[in-house]
Amino acid sequence: MTFAYALKRLLLALPTLLLVSVAVFTLMRLVPGDPAQLMLGDAADAQQLAALRDSMGLNQPLPMQFLTWLGHGLSGDLGRSISNGEPVLPLILDRFQVTAPIVLAAVALAGLLAVPLGMIAAWKQDKGLDLAVVAGATLLLSIPSFWLGLLMLLFFGLKLGWVPVVGYVPFGEDAWQALRYIALPIATLTLIEAGVLTRMARSATIDVLRLEYVAHARSKGLRESTVLGKHVLPNAFAPTLTLMGIVLGNLLGGIAVIETVFTLPGLGRLLVDGIYARDYPVVQGAILFIACIYVLVNLLVDLLYPLFDPRVAAE
Repeated sequence: MTFAYALKRLLLALPTLLLVSVAVFTLMRLVPGDPAQLMLGDAADAQQLAALRDSMGLNQPLPMQFLTWLGHGLSGDLGRSISNGEPVLPLILDRFQVTAPIVLAAVALAGLLAVPLGMIAAWKQDKGLDLAVVAGATLLLSIPSFWLGLLMLLFFGLKLGWVPVVGYVPFGEDAWQALRYIALPIATLTLIEAGVLTRMARSATIDVLRLEYVAHARSKGLRESTVLGKHVLPNAFAPTLTLMGIVLGNLLGGIAVIETVFTLPGLGRLLVDGIYARDYPVVQGAILFIACIYVLVNLLVDLLYPLFDPRVAAE
C-alpha cells in the first residue's frame, strides 16, 4: 500500500464526513417539535421558553447553529440528553461498548465461515455440495433476524437452559457471564450475515476460477489446494472484504432489533429509545456517531484493499 493511496483515501473521507454532518443536522431540524418545550414541559411560560431557546442557540440562523454544533462536536461535546441530562457522547460510547464486541465477533465468525464455504461451493460449481451451500445461504438470507433470535432463545435458553434468556453483564464485572449473555446474539448475527457473505465469496471465486492465470497454474501441475489457496483466494477475497466492511458498518451503527430481542443495552436501543422520547441531542449525536463509524469502517476497508489486490494502489 503506497503512502499516496492512503493519503488520498483519508482526504476523500473528510468531505464525506462533512456532508454526513450537514445531512444529520438538516434532518434533525426538519423533525417537528420544540426541544425547549420538551425540556421544560407544558408548565413552562413563554419567557422561560425564550430564555432556554436563546441559551441553546435556537434563535440563531441555521448556518450559525450548524457551525456551533459542528465546533462543539469536534471538541467532543454533543450536548446533553433531554431525558436524563447526561452528556450525550459518554452515553453513546457506553452503549457502543455493548454493541461493538457482539458485531465484531459476529462479522469475524461469519467471514471465517463464509469464505471457505463460498470457495468450496465455487470449486464444486453445479455439483451437489454447491447446491447445498447455495440453498443454505439462501435460507439464512431469507430468515428475519428477530425470528431466528427468538427461536434460539426458546431452544438454547428456555428448553436446554444453556444460556440466560434476559439481561446483560459487562465484561468488566464477570467475563464468563458476559460471554454467556452475548453468545446467542453473536450466533444469530453470524448465521444471518454468513448467508450473504457466502454468496459473495462463491460468486467472486467463480469469476477468478475462469481467469487464464488459474488455468495456467493448473497446467503446471499444481495441486488444487495450492491453486485455490495461493492463486484464487487473494483475488477472490477482495470483493468479500468490501461486503464485510459494509456489513460491519451497518451493524456497528446499531443492531436495534437484535438488542431488543435479547434485551441488550446497546447503541441501537439507545437510538430507538431516543426517538420515542424525542430526545433530539441523543438522536442527533447517535446518528452522527453511526455515520462516522460507517465512513471510518469503509475507509479502513479501502486501506486494506491493496493488501489483497495491489492493482488498486497502482491505479
